[in-house]
Amino acid sequence: MGTLYASSGSFATSSISSYDGLKFWAATVDRQGGVYVKALHKKVKIVIKAYNDQSSATTAATLYNQLITMDKVNVLVSDFGSVLTSVAVPIAQEHHQLLFDVTGTGASFFTKSNPYIVLTSLPTSAVWPNSLADYLVKQKTKRIAVLYDTNDFDQSQYNTLVNRLKAAHITPVYTGGVPTSTTNYAIIDHAIAASNPQAVVEFGYPNNDIAFLQSLNANGVHFPKVFTIFPGQQLQLMQQNVGVSGLANTLTYPTPPLLQYNRVNFGMPLSAFEKQFPRVEHHPVDFLTIAGYNAGLIIQKTLETSPTLTQLGMRHAVNAFSGKLSTIDGQFKINGTGAQIGERLPVGQLVKHGKGLAVKFLQH
Repeated sequence: MGTLYASSGSFATSSISSYDGLKFWAATVDRQGGVYVKALHKKVKIVIKAYNDQSSATTAATLYNQLITMDKVNVLVSDFGSVLTSVAVPIAQEHHQLLFDVTGTGASFFTKSNPYIVLTSLPTSAVWPNSLADYLVKQKTKRIAVLYDTNDFDQSQYNTLVNRLKAAHITPVYTGGVPTSTTNYAIIDHAIAASNPQAVVEFGYPNNDIAFLQSLNANGVHFPKVFTIFPGQQLQLMQQNVGVSGLANTLTYPTPPLLQYNRVNFGMPLSAFEKQFPRVEHHPVDFLTIAGYNAGLIIQKTLETSPTLTQLGMRHAVNAFSGKLSTIDGQFKINGTGAQIGERLPVGQLVKHGKGLAVKFLQH
């Protein structure tokens, strides 16, 4: 098995969490003698070949190529997120290698002409804002500002949200796209404030969410409703950088472990995972550790049920169990393009709870 991780750069915290989840799955399986491979009629120990892409898409492209052409891995797993996955998609397709895509949710990755991709642990980002749009419309929120990073992950969410709002006869009072590398939001904050919004939606990666929320607090800019993505995925990281007061009452998409799925028929339930993972990897569970672990489960089920180790044979096996598997991450179900459609992200509000934060669910 081959994958990439980032030990430095803007995606490091998220990438390492996801990689640790995948490693935990492999260690758990190997303690039981390995994963059963139907095509070989025996159990095989998992060996992970991993390279450090340092959060660089250019470096990642070279290393994905190396995993396929030189290391000749049987199973290819992408690094965290759409930016570092975007280069893997065409490379895997070119080499006819099935890509197990953990969290690269950009809508443009999934096409009818490419059978060599399976999204394991999140729905495509184009459908994420459906619940957010429903919530804003239901709350009769008319004056909405939308700020987004100009990458596949965030721009696809922006497009969906704006289209859903326009269908409800709501035109955002402010829209703006910024580079993913943006760290200074002071001027942007005041530009948004000038539009007098009732709600501000910021679509970014963790570093963007942190910088944006820190900027609001530092500049004393207040909006009635503020939405960001990653407090729902990496709450501890966000809390460490923004503080409880800075996050209180903000909106987000809650994901496991904030969101618990009780009907698990494959792999560990959340209660067991939350006990066992920290003992092995020595840091708390967040969504991305669950995402990495869940990717391992999808790979495991593929190997257990595929009668062949050809790349398309494994994809056919995934199609066969799609819709029948429920894990710690919810229902696994893909459509014909390999996009995950079994999960719908709710909208929640972070509220103060003791010295920390809890989630109040607002819209499913």
